Parts: sequence; C-alpha cells; structure tokens
Amino acid sequence: MTLVFDLKKKMLSSLNFFKRSIIFNIGFSIITLFIILSLAEPIINGYILKGQGVLKSGTFDKYLPPSLEHPLGTDHYGRDVLALLLASLKNSLLIGAISGGIATLIGVIIAMAAGYLGGKIDETLNGVTNTVLVIPSLPILIAVAAYTRLNLILMCIVLAIFSWPASARVVRAQILSLKERPYIDLAKVTGLNSFEIMFKEILPNIAPFIGLGLTNAIIGAIFAETGIRLLGLGPGEIPSLGLMINWALAFGALSLRHYHILLSPAITLILLFTSLSLINIGLEEIFNPRLKKITGI
Repeated sequence: MTLVFDLKKKMLSSLNFFKRSIIFNIGFSIITLFIILSLAEPIINGYILKGQGVLKSGTFDKYLPPSLEHPLGTDHYGRDVLALLLASLKNSLLIGAISGGIATLIGVIIAMAAGYLGGKIDETLNGVTNTVLVIPSLPILIAVAAYTRLNLILMCIVLAIFSWPASARVVRAQILSLKERPYIDLAKVTGLNSFEIMFKEILPNIAPFIGLGLTNAIIGAIFAETGIRLLGLGPGEIPSLGLMINWALAFGALSLRHYHILLSPAITLILLFTSLSLINIGLEEIFNPRLKKITGI
C-alpha cells in the first residue's frame, strides 16, 4: 500500500509540474516527437529504403517530387529526403545530447569545487572559466574540423570543451548563495564532509539550474555543429541537419526550384531550436521566483 501511495504521489507531482508552464509543455512536446522519430528511424528507413544505406547514391531517381512513396521527394543523388532527414535529425540530437551532457558535467564539477570550496581554488577555476568563455570558439572549431578527422564522439568532445563555461557560471552563482544557508551549517555540525555536503545537500537544490545549463549547452552544441557542417566540414559519412542544408545549397536546390530539399532540414532545425528554447523559458518560469511573482504561476 505504501509503495502504491508513493507511486501515486510521484505521478501527481509530475502532472502538477507539467501544468505549471504551457511554454514548457509546447517545447517538451516538440522535442519528444523528434526523439520518438529518431528512435524509430531504423524501422522507418528500413521500410523506405528496403535495406539500402541512407547515403547510398542512385537508390531512386533523382529530384523526384514529393509523393506517397517519397513524402519529401529525392535529392540530387537519388536519395530519399525523408530517410536522410530522419537520420540527420537523429545524429544532430545525439551530438547535442552527448556534447551538452559532457559540457554540463564538466561545468557542474568545476562550479561545485569553485563555489563551495572558495579561496584560491575558486579564483583559479573562475579564471579558467572566464578565459574559456571569451575564447572565440567557432573559428577554433572550424580549424579543428578542417584539419582533423572527426568522428561522432570526437566531434562531441570538441564541442563540449567550449560549451561548459556557461553552465559553470550559472551553477557557481547558485552554490555561492546556497552554501550560506542554515541547513548547510547544520550539515557541517552533523559531521558531513565537504564532498557529502556538495553532492547530498547542495546538488539536489541546484537541479533546476543544471537543467537550464543542460538545455543551453545542447542548443550551443547543435548550433556550433550546424555552423561547421554548413561550411562542409566534419565527417561526410555522418549526416546532420546542417550538412543537409549544405548539400542542398551546394547543388542548387533553390535555383532548380527543389525547395523541399532545403526547407525540410531548415524547418526541422528551426523547430528543434524553438523547442529547446521554449523548454528553457518554461523552466525559468517554473523555478525562477521573480517570474513566479510576475506571472502568478
């Protein structure tokens, strides 16, 4: 009975969370749809391509218009645009999630050490954070992509290296405030060490800000990856939304009036950025006390 009651309590708490921000719900619904499509990509593309590779040229006639058989038509290589779009969406989401996750993890660890321990450690780590923050990352990423053979994981690591400072600054500011609270003094009196206080007492209370940092890091990673791929850099065997746009522009989709080849990845990318931004704004509405007073949420 107790277990059932706890489960009901958690379900009601989750439902109340989603009722607190319409903006968050819209963004969450869009990104959930994209994730479902990405997970179903092998099944959908298996049906569309009949076992052929998504990048294989000449699978179909080139520049076929949208139809029931090819809902988004085919491109200049005779590849199904819908199949390519689903594979590209999956890779873009994967790059954003892995890179954003790594960047957030690095940022939280550095922020925890700097914000709670303070002193010389804080000065050193805060200096490193501010230095990385002002480095123009896009030119460096372009240079790395141009002269290095990148695979998916290496690309995510390179993107994460320049994405963590924003999360670190947000989380550090919250830790500086939380560590002065009475419950932290009580935790010290009870004999908890610094590690236990940081990860048992402080970390759960900054979870919303970690979520904000994660969405920002994902947006930044996808944006940077798109910029690199628009220039035609990065691994050509890993399709992404940015690379699809690059291909469409390079082979004259606009001049040939095959607008669907360009618009499909462009609109998907816009919706992806919009959904993540709405989630970010929604989290701000839910957890920011100042916005609660203004909006009455």
